[in-house]
Amino acid sequence: MRPIDLIAIGCSLGGMRALSVILGALPADFEPPIAVVQHRHKASNEGLPTFLRTQTKLPVVDADDKLYIRPGHVYLAPADYHLLIEQGKFDLSIDAAVSYSRPSVDVLFESAADAYRGGVVGIVLTGANADGARGAFRIKQQGGFVIVQDPATAEAPDMPQAAIDAVRVDRILPLERIGPFLIELWRQSLT
Repeated sequence: MRPIDLIAIGCSLGGMRALSVILGALPADFEPPIAVVQHRHKASNEGLPTFLRTQTKLPVVDADDKLYIRPGHVYLAPADYHLLIEQGKFDLSIDAAVSYSRPSVDVLFESAADAYRGGVVGIVLTGANADGARGAFRIKQQGGFVIVQDPATAEAPDMPQAAIDAVRVDRILPLERIGPFLIELWRQSLT
């Protein structure tokens, strides 16, 4: 496996709990940067980062336009902005909603796949629409790795099921297994 340039995570309904389980399992020295799209209300900018900072040893920040991506950080898409990846930095966009969502998981995944190709790990978690399925397809098309939460362990199974239906994913894992698997994947990528 090649080195992991970026882990991109997408979630919606039930996502706060899912993110806390995954991020809480990661050690303080976990190096791959993590970009997260959680569907959230326009007025909810402070709640999610504040909550996640209490759940993980990694620094959690809202991504900013033109912010450079640093190892070992968790970056959240700000409410009402699409989060796009360029080589080494973020772009924010107020383009139209995709799958009724801004931020959109598809937008994050597709831009990450185009920027980092096989160095992207995409993770589709709980959610009540199909956002992330098209982006997961692009990640696979570019040689990346796709993990999907087992729909049976999701508060809302629609998003993970849509990804499973759209693309041949690399792993379907129960929520509690995703964090430990990311640690294994990262360690394998270092050898």
